[in-house]
Amino acid sequence: MSDPNTNAILTQHEPPEHIFPTLNATQIARILAHGKKRAVQAGEVLVEPGDTNFPFFLVTSGAIEIMRPTCESEDSVAVFQVGQFSGEVGILSGRRSMVRVRMRDAGEVIEVDRSGLQELIETDSELSEILMRAFILRRVEFIAHGWGDVVLLGTNNSSGTLRIKEFLTRNGHPHAYIDLEDESRVQEMLDHFQVTRGDVPIVICRGKTILRNPTNQQVADCLGFNEGIDLTKVRDVIVVGAGPSGLAAAVYAASEGLDVLVLETYAPGGQAGSSSKIENYLGFPTGISGQDLAGRAYTQAQKFGAKVVIARGAAGLECGRVPYLVEMEGGVKVPALAVIIAAGAEYRKLPLENLSHLEGNGVYYGATFLEAQLCGNEEVIIVGGGNAAGQAAVFLSQTVKHVHMLIRSGGLANTMSRYLVRRIEESKAITLHPDTEVVGLEGNDRLDRVLCRNNKTAALDTRDIRHVFLMMGANPNTAWLAGCLALDEKGFVKTGLDLVPGDLTNAQWSLTRRPYLLEASLPGVFAVGDVRSGNVKRVASAVGEGSIAVSMVHKILQEWRDHLAAGAAGN
Repeated sequence: MSDPNTNAILTQHEPPEHIFPTLNATQIARILAHGKKRAVQAGEVLVEPGDTNFPFFLVTSGAIEIMRPTCESEDSVAVFQVGQFSGEVGILSGRRSMVRVRMRDAGEVIEVDRSGLQELIETDSELSEILMRAFILRRVEFIAHGWGDVVLLGTNNSSGTLRIKEFLTRNGHPHAYIDLEDESRVQEMLDHFQVTRGDVPIVICRGKTILRNPTNQQVADCLGFNEGIDLTKVRDVIVVGAGPSGLAAAVYAASEGLDVLVLETYAPGGQAGSSSKIENYLGFPTGISGQDLAGRAYTQAQKFGAKVVIARGAAGLECGRVPYLVEMEGGVKVPALAVIIAAGAEYRKLPLENLSHLEGNGVYYGATFLEAQLCGNEEVIIVGGGNAAGQAAVFLSQTVKHVHMLIRSGGLANTMSRYLVRRIEESKAITLHPDTEVVGLEGNDRLDRVLCRNNKTAALDTRDIRHVFLMMGANPNTAWLAGCLALDEKGFVKTGLDLVPGDLTNAQWSLTRRPYLLEASLPGVFAVGDVRSGNVKRVASAVGEGSIAVSMVHKILQEWRDHLAAGAAGN
């Protein structure tokens, strides 16, 4: 940084006053009401890299400098002068700091702890807008520059590398990626950390811990994604899944004062999060990527105080008691008075012998910028005829050599939105193959060839294509419920009017009333989004169901309170 008085992480797209706003005296006074003044000396460290639940600091005199540790020393990222404040979006969730915050010049700061900051954001609309915008834009800049606390070493031919890269990207965590096939100083780095190419993918966490081909859970634990979340506390509601319906439920529940915990297996956004562009969602006339939509909703949920556990999905439900116990992956059981199941669905797969071996090595279930980078100027195949497949075809056709769409039906009119059908029909870079399916995948370390069959003529066609995107819908993620709830013949959760008297009898429904809208066969347990029987496969309907379920949760909580009050009166 050439000028120490100039902030370093400026962007060409956002004005500096949005990333580094300067508050006026009135605004500073309102922040002081939520914190305390603190005298600080030059060189005093306020936050160390790796600290959790660290405070928010506002400069009233002197100056704060933000330092980013590197392998050899540290770099100055930004300097905050009088009226400016520290922090980025990770401060809302209590995640570990990725930077060192220290006083460049002696002076005074206002220190606000995380609970005070949460209260400030929830109660002061003007300051909330200023702080949230700055926090989000700072995280965006960190991601753009790869300024994080994790380095990923791998190759583009490694499915594990793609998996971890997607996990970090989908969770909005800044990271640096080093391709072992391209970097000239790779061997020096491998020797320094005492790892080999056979350990790929390698995750260097906070410059201290080396993870060799780790699971997503191991990466999340090393980076402290879930630190500071109390898993013993009885919540008003647990939301299982952070897709559009689950995030909507979290936002509405938290904004209405409920104590909400969200359990997510992978990353916020669900299957919608892997969509390259959603153009028919209300309020976004130019479209929005699934990841951007999920990121906004995730931050919004954190703004209102929702706690989100990442890489720890639900593994079971103890339904014979209240509070209910939701068992997380790993065995920990978390209690709640109500449960909203937004667990979504699992990608439907082709019944091919070597499919699992080629997943991530030429076979993909999402078409984002990461997968598009791997395809280069090559031909690709997309299997599926729904909106997700159509969005992927349009997106990939902009960068790849040619897109082949394979569908088992005779056309797209009954399964895809008209605007996508027209774009596919008009694109010279997309060819539709009706009545056609993939019947074979060939390749050792990665996909080399694809065998296709025309179901009308039985003709076989082998193509030298190295990238296949499977987008054939999904099956409900309900195996973990283990008989607690009534399901339909396809395994989706039955709710509301779809529950017949036999369902309620088998479930030993104990109330005189019938289940509420979206309520399953267990009082206080709701199902929303793709996991629900009869759901509409649209982001907007999923968001609507999530918000509606919260209104029903309020009724359930009142019922519990009335029950307890009646019991106390009887005693």
